Amino acid sequence: MLAKMQAFTHARTGETQDELWLCEHPPVFTLGRHADEQHILNAHNIPVVKTDRGGQVTYHGPGQLLAYVLMDLKRHKWGVAELVKRLEQSVIETLALLDILAERRAGMPGVYIAQAETYGKICSVGLRVQKGCTYHGLALNVNLELTPFTYINPCGYQDLKMVKVQDFAPKITMAMIAAQLIPIMLEQLEA
Repeated sequence: MLAKMQAFTHARTGETQDELWLCEHPPVFTLGRHADEQHILNAHNIPVVKTDRGGQVTYHGPGQLLAYVLMDLKRHKWGVAELVKRLEQSVIETLALLDILAERRAGMPGVYIAQAETYGKICSVGLRVQKGCTYHGLALNVNLELTPFTYINPCGYQDLKMVKVQDFAPKITMAMIAAQLIPIMLEQLEA
């Protein structure tokens, strides 16, 4: 997927339409461009892949919805911080439809559950910008097995608790959450 995103971005022109790619990955740890490999405590035979996105180490696996945003920031006249804010807001609004209170945290990209007794990170955001165009995006934990996050310091934070949508909405499926997230993301990205 990384090679496809890079190829798409490299071939873009000023007229290339922006795209939103949704997928799931097999179990894998990914390291951002400047990630410290010491944040991988024990990979437990899960592959570790270096990527060119920002951020530290995270885990991807079945049950996690990845939304890759291939977008021309120059055309929108946005900076990276604006795009991150809009991606986070998309997830916050989607979770609100399920009566899940979520928030962003200053200096910590991603989306976090706001209820103190169940505090945890539910969505990670990592991007790459080349020539004013982005790729990579967000990873929303839907019904993902969370144990592999205990094998790392997620996003470079020791003891950061990771949570999933199904912890708060037990009957949710990937298809259901995607159907709610996509229109909200498109509205945020077209605004």
